[in-house]
Amino acid sequence: MTRVTDVWTLVVLCLLMLIGGFLRFSVGSSYLASLDSVVLMTVYVISGPWAAIIAAGVAYLPQLRRRLPWERRAFNVAQRVLATAAGGIAYTLANGPVGDGALDHEFRAIAATMAATVALHIANAALVCLVIWIDGKASPVDFFRQVVVPTFLPMAGYGFLGLLLAVVWLGGLGPVAGLLVLVPLLFARWALSQYEVEKNAQAATLRAFIQVIETKDLYTRGHSERVSEGVGMLGRQLRLSPDRQAALENAGLLHDVGKVGVPTRIIRKPGKLDDTEMDAIRLHPARGVELIGNIPFLEEVKSAVLHHHEKYDGTGYPAGLSGTNIPYFARIIGIVDAFDSLTSTRSYRPARTIDETLAILVKDKLSHFDPALVDAFVDVIQREGWKAPVAEQPAPDTSVQMAVDHDDLSLGSGGGASGNAAGPL
Repeated sequence: MTRVTDVWTLVVLCLLMLIGGFLRFSVGSSYLASLDSVVLMTVYVISGPWAAIIAAGVAYLPQLRRRLPWERRAFNVAQRVLATAAGGIAYTLANGPVGDGALDHEFRAIAATMAATVALHIANAALVCLVIWIDGKASPVDFFRQVVVPTFLPMAGYGFLGLLLAVVWLGGLGPVAGLLVLVPLLFARWALSQYEVEKNAQAATLRAFIQVIETKDLYTRGHSERVSEGVGMLGRQLRLSPDRQAALENAGLLHDVGKVGVPTRIIRKPGKLDDTEMDAIRLHPARGVELIGNIPFLEEVKSAVLHHHEKYDGTGYPAGLSGTNIPYFARIIGIVDAFDSLTSTRSYRPARTIDETLAILVKDKLSHFDPALVDAFVDVIQREGWKAPVAEQPAPDTSVQMAVDHDDLSLGSGGGASGNAAGPL
């Protein structure tokens, strides 16, 4: 690796690294990223990989004020140094030019910067995934899907701002070039932060829908969130892509949104529903599609919301679809919807146990549920477990003798009902 030759240049570059480190933004649910990697590309080109390692260490100094356990501080320092070294090795192996020579070898500089950027982010992601795996409190796969995948290309692209800064610097402006690149850095931070802002706005929209539904019935409070969590577990078991996973979880959250148009007296009724009441319940999938129909980012979840009460044997509603003609997401939601309904307390019965409910799902494969998806769901629940509802609910009314009400899926011989939303005969 090229040695550091100009101390004052390195000092200025370290200051730029500090500025880049302060330009932090949120990605995922609990992770932060910064734009100091942009400045690292500049340091590679102007002063070489060794200078980049020094600058990376200096840029960490402000974080020493944070009250963290010593092992976390040690890991953070090591992560920065090792990731920077990985980028430096890639830059050197790509024969990246350093100093004034970079202006005479533009294509080499571009190729080496690309290699360094990719190596830096891969090394950084690998180290974070390693510590997440060791800690065991979060999933490395979730981190990779929620943080690394959506930000990799933008961060790699913004890394070329560092090359631009180096070219302007070496072209004669020197440290003044740092002021010129500050505006693009600020814009880059804003653009990247909008990803999380948009996700939060979408989540707030979904939560507003769900809150309206769940004020109607104390017994079903939290049902939509649990279904979303359950379909998320099954989606990860099925190795869906990040976009598919997000769409599936949104569909699970919104599957009952159409119940906002169902009279509260029907939703809360513990006894058998008459024909008119059953018709009102059966309309909730179509009403749900009407409600979300004009929200662009929910376009792809409509079919799941509309058909989540179809049955594998074709006896469900609203269209009587059967087998694989039922949309994939709707088949997934139907399983988790039934599972959560049966493991939750109702006004007329206590919750069933998890093992009992899984047995019912297995018994009703082919008649009600996609058998392959039931097997996958049983596997994931047995492996990861399930957190039963903990909301305070009134005790069931033992004077009401029912097997399944309008909020439970019909489970044939297992559930004792003949209609998805109709209640027992």
